[in-house]
Amino acid sequence: MEIKRSDIKIKADPKRVIAKYLDFGPPLEDNRVGRLVRDVVSLEEDSVERLLSEVKSEFGNRHRHMDSIFLEHFQHVESLVPQMVSLSKNHQQLTGAYFSMEYSIRSAALFNPSIVAHPDQSGLSKDQKRFIMSLRAVGEGHISSIEFISGIVDSDGKISLEEESKFATLAHQDHSKTFQKDKLIKRTAIIPDFDRNIFDQLGPSFTKKQFESVPEQQWQDYDSHSQKILENIMDSNYDVLFHQEIPLNERVIFPKAKQESKGMEDVRFVEFSENGSSTYIGTYTAYDGHRISPQLIITKDFLRFKIRTMYGEAVQDKGFALFPEKINGQFVMLGRQGGENITIMFSDNLFQWETFENIMIPGENWGLTQLGNSGSPIKTEQGWLVLTHGVGPFRKYVISAI
Repeated sequence: MEIKRSDIKIKADPKRVIAKYLDFGPPLEDNRVGRLVRDVVSLEEDSVERLLSEVKSEFGNRHRHMDSIFLEHFQHVESLVPQMVSLSKNHQQLTGAYFSMEYSIRSAALFNPSIVAHPDQSGLSKDQKRFIMSLRAVGEGHISSIEFISGIVDSDGKISLEEESKFATLAHQDHSKTFQKDKLIKRTAIIPDFDRNIFDQLGPSFTKKQFESVPEQQWQDYDSHSQKILENIMDSNYDVLFHQEIPLNERVIFPKAKQESKGMEDVRFVEFSENGSSTYIGTYTAYDGHRISPQLIITKDFLRFKIRTMYGEAVQDKGFALFPEKINGQFVMLGRQGGENITIMFSDNLFQWETFENIMIPGENWGLTQLGNSGSPIKTEQGWLVLTHGVGPFRKYVISAI
């Protein structure tokens, strides 16, 4: 097989920054957050306009829609503004600016791509295919996020990438997402010693905000450990979206949940087909600084994404990769439970995986340390092709296939 190395290089760049919320802790009146809000609220309007103008002049060329960013961050602390005080839009924006910060998303590295066909193939010749590539961007503090690049490849293997936007824009979390009580009851049924009586306090469906607004005294009769489990499930299952006007090459998905607070690592997207419809499903590793857990990210259009946890005895370690279609009516997934073997799993439920079996164990000198898949299997006329990797002496990586 002849392999041609492309001369295209996609590099890390410390200048690529996002504007994110600056979290000083919970918004309480008697802490640093409360003091800062009071101080900004007390500023005279002419000082507000001058300070806001300075911030926008200095940073406005690096961020799209700074007004909206500042107003969104203001909402995090709006509850601390005295009710009798009416703030102008400029005052709200300046308050939000004090709770905003730049973060360099690519300052450390940019790597681990996955690639799928773009849902929009319009305007191309017959020998061209538009694609979407996801990338793991590693920034300050070694926190990993997800970026995207689009491009075109032709039948001769020539690749061209679309020009990258000078902006990097964060996805917005959709706080209107509702949780269904019956599904949560089923989800927690396999958890030992989980107190399902806790659901008595909840309606058939509810948002995370409604869950958090239940008075604390109403939880006192229930197991605190079960409360924490339920809070973690709701925190780790969320939706994010981008406005239609934000170009694909500008979109950034940054960790939102505690379970992934130190990174959304090594996403592997695949176009999953069923009943003539396509859904783009990615597997990634959530990392909180101490523990890892495999998770799913699901989208139809790369504008709205669903972040979902998996559960079951087989949901452990990392390196999950979903087959692009069901086999004999079941979802099929590759994994690496135990950290060294390539495994395969079958399930009727995309989110629940209970058993696995080894399909490849270390044997060759170049892969004695450990093996892993290098992405979702590819269906060919001869069967399934799986690119793999092995780790040998001095942690040298080798790509292979089965």
